[in-house]
Amino acid sequence: MQYAAIVHRPMSEFAFPLDRTHFVFRLRTAKNDLKEVTFYYADRADMAPELTFFSMPMPLIRSDMLYDWYEVKLETQWQRVAYYFLLDDGNSQCCFAGECFEKAEAIIERSEYFQYPFNHKADLAQIPDWAKEAVVYNIFPDSFADGKRNISCNGKSKTYGNYPSVSNYGGTINGIRENLDYIKNMGFNCLYLNPIFTAGAYHKYDTLDYKHIDPCFGTDADFKAMVHEAHRLGIRVIVDGVFNHLSWHHFSFQDVLKNGESSPYYDWFYDLPVPLVLPHDNEVPQYTCFAYVANMPKTNTACPALQAYFCEVGQYWLREFDVDGWRLDVANEVDDSFLRTFRKAVKEIKPDAMIIGEVWENSEHYMTGDMVDGAMNYDFRRFATQYFAENILTAAEFDLRLSSLLMRYKKQMLPGQLNLLDGHDTPRFLSLCQGDMIKMELAILFQMTFVGMPCVFYGNEKEMMGIKEAEYRMPMPWETVSPLTDIYQQMIGLRKANMPLTHGDFKTIKAEGMLLHYARTWKNERIDIAMNPGQTSIKYDISGECLLKKRASCGLLMPGGYVITRSVINGNHDL
Repeated sequence: MQYAAIVHRPMSEFAFPLDRTHFVFRLRTAKNDLKEVTFYYADRADMAPELTFFSMPMPLIRSDMLYDWYEVKLETQWQRVAYYFLLDDGNSQCCFAGECFEKAEAIIERSEYFQYPFNHKADLAQIPDWAKEAVVYNIFPDSFADGKRNISCNGKSKTYGNYPSVSNYGGTINGIRENLDYIKNMGFNCLYLNPIFTAGAYHKYDTLDYKHIDPCFGTDADFKAMVHEAHRLGIRVIVDGVFNHLSWHHFSFQDVLKNGESSPYYDWFYDLPVPLVLPHDNEVPQYTCFAYVANMPKTNTACPALQAYFCEVGQYWLREFDVDGWRLDVANEVDDSFLRTFRKAVKEIKPDAMIIGEVWENSEHYMTGDMVDGAMNYDFRRFATQYFAENILTAAEFDLRLSSLLMRYKKQMLPGQLNLLDGHDTPRFLSLCQGDMIKMELAILFQMTFVGMPCVFYGNEKEMMGIKEAEYRMPMPWETVSPLTDIYQQMIGLRKANMPLTHGDFKTIKAEGMLLHYARTWKNERIDIAMNPGQTSIKYDISGECLLKKRASCGLLMPGGYVITRSVINGNHDL
């Protein structure tokens, strides 16, 4: 028995409640190490001298190159649970309890078992139900449109008080509104807008005023009309909140520059030097900033007064404009207390508002249910790039990475992950595919059939490419006619028409060579997907009614081929 590979952590993604009466418990072991795992559980508050344990088998739910994953869903009225695992490798048995391995016949005191102390309803991790069915279109406002199917590419220069506000390509809020029909016809039902509030630079991440639309983009009334029309069409709207930093022209920072430590806003900023002096050109600032960008000083989000200010901003756009959620810029650099306070404030106004954090790495720390509902899934992008675009991973290596994506969070948090192939800070995925449309198509298929919210950056459906920032933020090529438009429509339609793809579990059926075969199952319906991103034909075996196939025939998946089927099964396999 390979003890070193056995992992369980109480009160984590390995042990958590789904609701008031259901728990999930997980165990990870080395691949093919154990023959059987049995889960034992008891009421930890039982007043009897010894606890009475009940048992249930733990199914093997996932197996990859390195590990086996066991999981059990426990239904119980108990709020307090003591538990342990009986491990059997075919030659011997042992109990795994309280982070120790004991002989199977050993008698353990009740305090030495694993414990779930109490299932507090206030601590339940829950996200908005609508996230499961969300298909997100990400718009960089300056680059999208200023008319129906049009972007003028005429930059603007406005002013906010004494400070300039500029744009590069002339995109507007009204331009977004005039193209909502296009967005709906593509199949999207949620918009994520990069910053739209008053700011200096074209990207609008240097906020000057958090309560008004940037004058280059339009007016507050324009935005209210856009949200209203989006809602009429069944499209939700998520806006970008830049709270980790703001413009050095923001009134608060200007007051600190003028009044120093006597300014009421001095504590709004992080570790300011005394005296506070602006750097000269190309000089590294002596105060903390976003990266080392002098004109975006870092805020001190632990300051109660600043928290109150930003929470009012968060509530304002929900209350007055009915937006449906926030994407929090640089969420991994603001303090945890702010995330908790902001989430609570937003949910007070709209309980089903979505809060998504920009976190480029594993977001487990933030995905406990009290900070954010989901995160930008840059690891999804990274692994998809390696498998589909670069072909440097085998299917088994890709599947190992999928285990990380699927098992790192509590199960109910998975639908809130924003699965992107690219965005406003990354090269276009088609460029990473070196323009190969078949590679792009396979990546889109996987994006639309994996667990989480697919997020498409504007223009991907029109073959937009770009490696550098100035390239991947180019204006929307409205005149381009591309087969990718039909591919996106088809794949989004497939996702929306099949409940297993939005609500079902995910199981890898086969990962061998470059062949990846996986299934999504919901209740008694199963969708199977087999694909071949490799360069040689591969045999495949897949049953059910064929929904879609390309470059596949006679049991062979040709390079770039895929098959999607639907079948009815016995049993209930739901998330």
